[in-house]
Amino acid sequence: MAFDASFFALVGLIIFLALLVYLKVPGMVAKSLDERADKIASELAEAKRLREEAQHVLAEYQRKRKEAEAEAASIVAAAEREAAALTAEAKAKTEEFVARRTALSEQKIKQAEDEAVNAVRSAAVDLAIAAAEKLLAAKTDAAVQENLFRNAVSEVKTRLN
Repeated sequence: MAFDASFFALVGLIIFLALLVYLKVPGMVAKSLDERADKIASELAEAKRLREEAQHVLAEYQRKRKEAEAEAASIVAAAEREAAALTAEAKAKTEEFVARRTALSEQKIKQAEDEAVNAVRSAAVDLAIAAAEKLLAAKTDAAVQENLFRNAVSEVKTRLN
């Protein structure tokens, strides 16, 4: 029997395969593949857990954002109400101030008018007294003047008491 190269290649192949089976290489390959599959599965589970956690955190932040927006809106509304109240109060105080100033100005004007009328009356009385004095001095003698002076002084005394 003649053995050619094909026969030796077949025998080498069978020995190689037997050696692989004897050294449990297929089991090691399967074990390695199983470990890799388990690792990938655990990574997928971790990724899924992280995704769910991220969605939960996102929902929480969205809820907090909405609460913050609502709170900001309420703060703005309160500030607007307060500004309106302050504006109304300032307007009322301004109107009150203007009314007081107007009343004070009217009072001062009335007082000035009264003083002017009194000054005119006083000047008229002084003028009338001076005119009466000149007229009496021209028409009366010393005895009549003395009598008139006494009467005027006594009348002033009675009015003062």
